[in-house]
Amino acid sequence: MDQKFKSILDELDSYVPPKSRDHFIEGRAQQVIASARKLIELVEETYSAELAEDLIRRLVSAIRNDGSEK
Repeated sequence: MDQKFKSILDELDSYVPPKSRDHFIEGRAQQVIASARKLIELVEETYSAELAEDLIRRLVSAIRNDGSEK
């Protein structure tokens, strides 16, 4: 992807309107929660119950501990 285009997308993604910061944060939180829920459902459908439980536990742990590399 073109670096200039990517930079514009990065800026748009990180933009927070100053007047509606609370609404913006709430909206982003709702999107993240919905996305995580869909990911968990996909993991549960794709893997055995034991492995899915382990993967979900690791996901939640990574979120709590800021471990995005896991």
